[in-house]
Amino acid sequence: MIAEYMKRVDELENSLSIAMENVDKYQRDSVNLRKKIREAEGENEKLKAELARAKEDHQYDNLVHANELKSMKSKKHRMNQK
Repeated sequence: MIAEYMKRVDELENSLSIAMENVDKYQRDSVNLRKKIREAEGENEKLKAELARAKEDHQYDNLVHANELKSMKSKKHRMNQK
């Protein structure tokens, strides 16, 4: 009977040891994932800022080109009137 209890204690200790290893691994993985998330969020913010600048540049370029076209059309119109 005591031998059976001792065997059961050993099994439970083994199960506890495995469970504790799993918890430790989970905690390490969790820390690593949080670090990766922070890095990704930082990169995301950089990309958002870059996209905003690119949109502003694009709008400015469109405005410049529209003004250039308008100027060219008015020059052509004046030349046709002469």
